[in-house]
Amino acid sequence: MDIFSIIAEERIRQAMKKGDFEDLPGKGKPLELEDLSMIPEDLRISYKILKNAGMIPEEMQLQKEMLKIEDLIACCHDGMERERLQEELTAKSLRFQQVMERRKVKETAAFGIYRKKIFQKFM
Repeated sequence: MDIFSIIAEERIRQAMKKGDFEDLPGKGKPLELEDLSMIPEDLRISYKILKNAGMIPEEMQLQKEMLKIEDLIACCHDGMERERLQEELTAKSLRFQQVMERRKVKETAAFGIYRKKIFQKFM
């Protein structure tokens, strides 16, 4: 053991004696582990970093925005506003198609696997 491991272990023991670990949030509940099995092993850490930073790929952001606009259209009673929202939805849909074509995601096997999960997540 190196000196840092020894120091860390000692501090953990001291915190346990003081009771610092007694009332932690989520105590007694199962851990919420994320299933990253569908993400290639070499990309998992970068995926986690981006996700924790609140960054998502452009196509996922566009899908979220399209769903939001669809919800607004469903609730909208003003004809002019509905038309404006429909134009915005069309523009986002075209941008989404461009991004997907550029990445040629549709041709990969991974897209077929993820597609259903992605749409379920946003709906």
